[in-house]
Amino acid sequence: MRDYKEYSVPELHLKAVIADITQLDCECIVNAANKTLLGGGGVDGAIHRAAGPQLVEECRTLNGCRTGEAKLTKGYRLKADYVIHTVGPVYGTPDAEKKLKDCYRNSLELARTHEIHSIAFPMISTGVYGYPRSEAAPAAFSAVRLWHQEHREYPMEILFCCFDEESFELLAGYMQQMKTEL
Repeated sequence: MRDYKEYSVPELHLKAVIADITQLDCECIVNAANKTLLGGGGVDGAIHRAAGPQLVEECRTLNGCRTGEAKLTKGYRLKADYVIHTVGPVYGTPDAEKKLKDCYRNSLELARTHEIHSIAFPMISTGVYGYPRSEAAPAAFSAVRLWHQEHREYPMEILFCCFDEESFELLAGYMQQMKTEL
């Protein structure tokens, strides 16, 4: 990891990092998947390549995933024990912001259900699905903050994994803003 900034609240730690999500040492990483869950481009393809062929084999048994929902698999060759696959919305589609928030909230809830305490998110839907990072970031933080308010007793470390410096600076700025609002 080249750089990071950290924001903390009791029992919840938020970090923004510039890193390869497939190399992160945490319990679970989130895959910004397509509806088939069988791999694709961007972070989805990178996670499938790094995890190995067993991941796609397990994903075939899940019968896909709807936008905003989340499903769990093993991590196989990844450092992470688990992968949560979530399908983000295409920017501009009906209820896109709600569905994007659902991706984060449902992923966190699935992690809690499986007693996972550290999770790394990419910037969901900001690649080929066209969601502007400047709109995706506040939606992500809004969903995380709401989830935390409902589950204050549950210790969870959340990493926002950035591919580039621009995304990192954007997320770090929202983290600072979030700190002043709580």
